[in-house]
Amino acid sequence: MKTIKHVAIIMDGNGRWGLKKRGSRHFGHLSGFRNLENIVDFSIKKKISYLTLFAFSTENWKRPESEIKYLFDLIRKYFKKKISSLMEKGARIKIIGNKNKLPKDVRKIISNVEKITKKNKKIQILLALNYGSKEEIVNSFKKLIKKKVKKVSVKQISNYLYTSRIPDPEILIRTGGYFRLSNFLLWQSAYSELFFLKKLWPDFKEKDFSKVIQKYYKIKRNFGSL
Repeated sequence: MKTIKHVAIIMDGNGRWGLKKRGSRHFGHLSGFRNLENIVDFSIKKKISYLTLFAFSTENWKRPESEIKYLFDLIRKYFKKKISSLMEKGARIKIIGNKNKLPKDVRKIISNVEKITKKNKKIQILLALNYGSKEEIVNSFKKLIKKKVKKVSVKQISNYLYTSRIPDPEILIRTGGYFRLSNFLLWQSAYSELFFLKKLWPDFKEKDFSKVIQKYYKIKRNFGSL
């Protein structure tokens, strides 16, 4: 049976879910964060080593200021409340994305969480904050140019991505009903199996995750061969 080391998820549909249920996008984002714990627990149960979650993109700064503020308030509260739980689960946190534009206190919080959880080995959760794949790839090339590398290889480019030394995801899931990657892991998902689900993120449960995994196991992965 094929192993699954890395699953990536575009957690789309929180705002629409909140509007539908309570007429509030904020409520949808809150419910989306609450759903994280169940998905992390299920990933640990399935012995998935890496779980990458798309939380905030470089394009999300275009959203209303009130919504952006609320999202970062959720991030602050989540890490302050869940640090003990993350330690108990053996979860290591790694933030991927351009941290420079994040609020100063948020940078401090996530830096502390990364430090505290650094030795945990049961699962590594990569939270994509202010993340954009195109920017990530460009930055990789910039680092290679700075080092005056003359012969650029796929491996060298990969080594300078945010996900350096982390295996590419076998599975990439997008909830919310849209069929696009939205500038998420464009390099890393070259051979990922893509699953686009109609369910909005707060409604994505363990049984839905399990169905994706079952479908994945039925796929013959040739990587260009026969």
